[in-house]
Amino acid sequence: MSTDMNATTAGTGSTETGAGWWLKNSRVLLKLAFPLILTNFAYVALTTVDIIMLGRLGAVEIAAAGLAIALFNQLRTTGTGLVTGVSNLVAEARARHDKERIGALLFAGFFWATLCGVAFCAALLLIGPLLVLLGQDPAVVDKAEEFLMVLAPGMLPCLWFQNLRHFTTGLKRPGPLLAITLASVGATIALNYMLIHGTFGLPAFGFVGVAIATVTVFLLSFVAFVALIMRDSVLRPYLTSPDARRWNGDAVRSVWRLGLPISGTYASEAGFFSVLTLIIGSLGVEALAAQTVLNQIVYIVFMISAGLSHAASIHISEAGGGNDYVTAGRMGLLGTAWGVIATLVIAVVYLAIPNPIVSLFLSAEHAGNADIIALTATGLLIAALMQVFDAIQNIGNGILRGIGDTAGPFRISLVGYWLIGLPAGYLLGVAADWGVEGVWIGQTVGLAATAAILLAAFLRRADRLHRATSGSPVPQSESS
Repeated sequence: MSTDMNATTAGTGSTETGAGWWLKNSRVLLKLAFPLILTNFAYVALTTVDIIMLGRLGAVEIAAAGLAIALFNQLRTTGTGLVTGVSNLVAEARARHDKERIGALLFAGFFWATLCGVAFCAALLLIGPLLVLLGQDPAVVDKAEEFLMVLAPGMLPCLWFQNLRHFTTGLKRPGPLLAITLASVGATIALNYMLIHGTFGLPAFGFVGVAIATVTVFLLSFVAFVALIMRDSVLRPYLTSPDARRWNGDAVRSVWRLGLPISGTYASEAGFFSVLTLIIGSLGVEALAAQTVLNQIVYIVFMISAGLSHAASIHISEAGGGNDYVTAGRMGLLGTAWGVIATLVIAVVYLAIPNPIVSLFLSAEHAGNADIIALTATGLLIAALMQVFDAIQNIGNGILRGIGDTAGPFRISLVGYWLIGLPAGYLLGVAADWGVEGVWIGQTVGLAATAAILLAAFLRRADRLHRATSGSPVPQSESS
């Protein structure tokens, strides 16, 4: 990055350099990131509680539910990507004081969320035979289908909630999400217990009770979010506006154009993990159960970088709107630095107490769980490094999006995940017969490659845009 001009503090208009800039902008970044991280935790808490409850039922149950949840999250992530651009588009419209446009974008987001929700629900209900053809244990697939029969309809309220989330984030008012975070976690724990074991006059649904609880909380979270928005004097007019209830072709196309490459990137990343899960599933029920628990632990930590990614993206968009690409570049590095710091701190915990962490998800008293606990604890040691690269690549996607590049992350994901990570996972795990540990190491290699390419691409683009707006010559190799 060029350093020949002072950095303007994002959103404040002041000019600072050195430690003062980093401290002040860390506060600015974290102020927006913190409620987003808590909101992410709300969603991950749903599946985390599910996995913990299932870990008390047995290896087949946790393997089947883990497979079902992995497939659900694959499609949920893809649909979320399609409405992620709503926040950036709303932020632009807000800067122009265009309230009609904001209402139209809210409608457009709901349109795409509903379309994706219906299509993805149907896909989940029909996927069972394909899973058997891909080498999954038929007994596990049968139970996964039973789980998905209940879970799949939850895709609709889940994506509706995500649209509202990005709408409020674009207006820089994510506050209502905090209350929902706390309530949804408590509701998930209570409903899981009641529906699995049958209390307060309810029948004992057992395994399927977890899916019923998850869908119920998805729906209640969406309804609660709407209710809180209706009580917010700033947000309510947008939700009740006639523009939020009628078709606007331009807004629908705008959300599609911006969201499609984001969705492709999210789908590529989620698909990478899903395919690796299928490879691990072919190695046996114990391997799939260990993968389910490890994925959930890593997924919790991933929510921190997801919040930082989104917050950094918004601030970089603001800096880019003022043609201040030095600040944009620094904000990208700042977001990445905080992601690395957070994951390194958590890595120390992984290395210090791997078995107690895994035992939170799997009961050592249950017959057959001892081997799964040992295998997952080994995976946690690999994850200590893997999640650092995972954080960098996740934030890299967001900061590139903030600086105006949504197609680049998708292309980079194809290289890092599919051309490097997937072959490495297969070769080490299956061909070299290293088992599930080999797949995890290959996954780490893919994430590291993706992270390095994304960060380099961001720095090149920020420097190129700075040179173009400041009148500095752009090197011929970067002018395309």
